[in-house]
Amino acid sequence: MQNRIRHGNSPATALGVMNSTTSTTRRARRIVWSAIALIVAVIAAFAVQQSLAAADAVLSHSFTAGPGPDASTDDSAAETSAGAATIPPGGSVLAPSDADGVIRDGDQPTVFDTDRVAVGNLDPALLDALQRAASDADVPFLVNSGWRSAALQQHMLDQAVISYGSAEEAARWVATPETSLHVSGEAVDLGGLPTLDWLAQHGAGYGLCQIYANESWHYELRPDAVTEGCPEMYDDPTEDPRMQR
Repeated sequence: MQNRIRHGNSPATALGVMNSTTSTTRRARRIVWSAIALIVAVIAAFAVQQSLAAADAVLSHSFTAGPGPDASTDDSAAETSAGAATIPPGGSVLAPSDADGVIRDGDQPTVFDTDRVAVGNLDPALLDALQRAASDADVPFLVNSGWRSAALQQHMLDQAVISYGSAEEAARWVATPETSLHVSGEAVDLGGLPTLDWLAQHGAGYGLCQIYANESWHYELRPDAVTEGCPEMYDDPTEDPRMQR
C-alpha cells in the first residue's frame, strides 16, 4: 500500500493536476480575450482619429468667424428665413474668400491697411475716424472684421444658427445680409483688449461708439458723440430698431 501511494498517482495528486490544467486554460483564455479587446480598442481609436481628421479638414476649408466674444462677429440681429440672402456674382456661401472680407486669425490688418477689402471698403467717414484715433493711440488698431460681402454674412449667419441652436439666439450676434452694418461698411470689429480699453475711454472723442452691451468689439461712427458722448447702448442687437427691417 505504501509503495502504491509513493510511486502511483494518488487521488489528491490527480485532482491537483486537473486543477492546474484548468487554471492554465483559463489564463490562456483570458490572455486571448485581452489581446482581442486590445486589438478592437486600437482599431476603434484609429477610426476615431480618422473621423476627427476628416472633420478638421472640412472645417479648415470652410471659414467660420464664429459668434461670441472670442471671435469676429456681427453685432446686428434679425430673424432668419430660408433663402433670405441674395448672393452677388463671385460670392459663395460655401467658401468665402479674401474678396468677401474674410480676415483670418493671426492675419488681422490695421485700420491703415486699405489694400485689404475688409478695411478699404469701410465707410470713408468711419475709416477716417478710425485712422485718426489710431494715430493718437499708443496701441495698434487691429481689425478682426470690417466690411463683409453678403455671401460672407450669410455664411456667418448659417454657422451661428448651427452653433447656437436657433435663429433667435443667433440673432443676438449675427445679422442677415440685408440688415448687417458690416455689409454696408458702417461697422468694424476691433481688438485686442488694450485697444478696446483705449476706445472705451477715448473713442467718443472721435465719434467712435460701442453700440451693443454684449459686443465690446463692435464700433460704429456717431459724429454727435464728439460733443454729446456716445448714446446709451442696446443690450444686444435684437433691441436695435435698424435690425427690424
